[in-house]
Amino acid sequence: MRRRAWLLSAAGAAGALVVGWGVMPQRSRLGSAGLMVPKAGDVALNGWIKIASDGTVVLAMPRSEMGQGVYTALPMLAAEELDVPLSAIRIEQAGSDTIYGNVATLVAGLPFHPLDAENEDGFGRVQASRWVVGKIARELGINATGGSSSVADAWDVVRMAAATARASLLGAASLQWRLPAEELSVRDGVIRHASGKSASYGEMARFASATPPGAVRVKDRKDWKIIGQPAARLDVPSKVDGTAVFGLDVRLPGMKYAAIRLCPMLGGSPGSVRADKALAMAGAERLVLLPAYAGSTAGFAMVGKSYWHARQAAQAVEVDWRQRPRGPLDSRRIEAELEAAIKTSEGHVFYDKGDPAAQEDKAARKVEAWYRAPYLAHATMEPMNCTARVAGGKVEIWAPTQVPQMARAVAAQVAGVPLDDVTIHLTLLGGGFGRRLEVDYVAQAVRVAMDCGGAPVQLVWPREEDTAHDFYRPMHVAMLRGSIDSQGGVTSLRIKSAGDAITPRWLERGMPALAGPVDTPDKTTAEGLFDLPYGIANQHMEHVATHAGVPVGFWRSVGHSHNAFFSESFMDELAAETQQDPVEFRRKLLKGAPRYLAVLNLAAEKAGWGTKAAAGRARGVALHESFGTIVAQVAEVSLEGGKPRVHRVVCAVDCGTVVNPNIVAQQMESAVVFALTAALYGKIDIHDGVVQQGNFPSYPMVRLAQAPLVETWLLASQRPPGGAGEPGVPPLAPAVANALFTLTGKRHRTLPLSS
Repeated sequence: MRRRAWLLSAAGAAGALVVGWGVMPQRSRLGSAGLMVPKAGDVALNGWIKIASDGTVVLAMPRSEMGQGVYTALPMLAAEELDVPLSAIRIEQAGSDTIYGNVATLVAGLPFHPLDAENEDGFGRVQASRWVVGKIARELGINATGGSSSVADAWDVVRMAAATARASLLGAASLQWRLPAEELSVRDGVIRHASGKSASYGEMARFASATPPGAVRVKDRKDWKIIGQPAARLDVPSKVDGTAVFGLDVRLPGMKYAAIRLCPMLGGSPGSVRADKALAMAGAERLVLLPAYAGSTAGFAMVGKSYWHARQAAQAVEVDWRQRPRGPLDSRRIEAELEAAIKTSEGHVFYDKGDPAAQEDKAARKVEAWYRAPYLAHATMEPMNCTARVAGGKVEIWAPTQVPQMARAVAAQVAGVPLDDVTIHLTLLGGGFGRRLEVDYVAQAVRVAMDCGGAPVQLVWPREEDTAHDFYRPMHVAMLRGSIDSQGGVTSLRIKSAGDAITPRWLERGMPALAGPVDTPDKTTAEGLFDLPYGIANQHMEHVATHAGVPVGFWRSVGHSHNAFFSESFMDELAAETQQDPVEFRRKLLKGAPRYLAVLNLAAEKAGWGTKAAAGRARGVALHESFGTIVAQVAEVSLEGGKPRVHRVVCAVDCGTVVNPNIVAQQMESAVVFALTAALYGKIDIHDGVVQQGNFPSYPMVRLAQAPLVETWLLASQRPPGGAGEPGVPPLAPAVANALFTLTGKRHRTLPLSS
């Protein structure tokens, strides 16, 4: 893996064409029929599509369902090309072959300005880089659900796989009936001819498996019947009737339960452990010490007859906890260090245009502001859990994970068995948000199972442990400076930020063979700062990547989640300084970015911008692009008891081609509530190495009665799909903060806003 990754990276960096890569990326990922799990009566036509004897279409599902609707969106792509109703599609967990790797998320990691691909100077460079990285990504085949990339990644390959299967089925019918293929039609999975001949896909599948597809083209969008139409989610019925299986729903014969307890000090470890009294409690069975697996803090797990028995016994264990060797972590000290880094350290320059320094020297006015964002936990509704069985040299795991390959790999490593001896069953995820891109809880479950004599064991993290031992969104600080000339025009924008880089830490934990040096530029640190669409002639954006020692990881919308708060709040500051309406101010700066302007205009129109808000309320606006999707939000805010109350959020969205408008609207609603929780309450404080927040009373969520009305308006687009799960998060905090400024005259530059 290490050697292959290095060779491919070197070849890509040199712009070399690797023999055999080809020029059709979707073709290279179709795979062979042998990759589909054989079942009686099923006939595989490629690595993605099988046909059952009853004509049902089976789609290989390489992504995790964590509420984002991928179990519906990807079947819609297949149903469209195969001309079958959506109800005729069922999914099957994909295998581990590289064809199922997530290419789109790696390509999206390239640090290009979004307007580079839209002008003549940058188009060729951007396209060439994306092509090379796409080829590398296909070779690596890293299967991960994240980056709002599931539909974007499947867009070409699933449609092509389904269209190829359809061509083979039609070709088989043509040969069997000795009729021209162009005279055949398909409706609802039945092949027909004007002569009256007909056959279902199930009847023709065996012949199709031996029939080359010939020339294959996906449908023209004018012929779509399913893509773009609202469709009910396929995963909802099972979630309503209780048959859906999340990680915590797994039940196996003879299963034991384990509750985890980790050192309260991040990076610490247990000293002496006194468990006699705990093991004497009813239902308690054994204690298993746990080292620091996959970046976690060390601790132990107590095994019991039920989770309640295990949890009570774990709490009764007496432990002398030890601080980490490098001393305790403290979030207040880290914040001061980030501010000092901005003032004294040189960062990586992600974007530089014109001469901001010269403009600052001759500016009529200068605006400078410091913004801060705290550590945040993921707080998924389903705490971390994994069920594992280790017996006869084999490992079997049932895991709600976003990275099944990494979960298998860490299970094999902990158990000391070959990778082929590990079987993973992917369950539904009760929330992911990036937390389940980590595999610490999988490693812990396998280690506990190794001590349970072949019995399956379900390891569950209590909520308090989940909050106190997360892989947090990093704390970031930014200094923003703008220059204004004598005519009130903004002539320069300079942004310098500091905070931990996530990607190097994640690679070190999960894929050390691909991990680079500590100071490797990580796009996630500066996304949402270096890639702004505004037509300011002189810009300079740099980031100082730090390594504070707090475990950090990907959090829903990653760097955009805080950087949009910095940049869009500061854009409002510049509008106020130049005495311009915030929407009009942005419109002037978006003349060279028509897609962004259209999204802003739609949000302003639907929110009634320019009309008077209800008494005691004010509106704030923010515009941001992330994961290939542009979102503008207008938030209507008041104060209740001195605290912000958000009544209404209008979202305008350009996410490229919309596969299912219902799902996009659901994701905007979900993102607004998620982001509002963080904007109003989210904060992790660390003192003497100990996280101060625990369960929801100290790490609160937005309640139903506090949730705003969310309206979603979609712009039509001919572009391939962008993301939907994360892009609704970044604009919310600045939109609310900007509304609060209009309401109170006070500028909020530190999250959470309620503080």
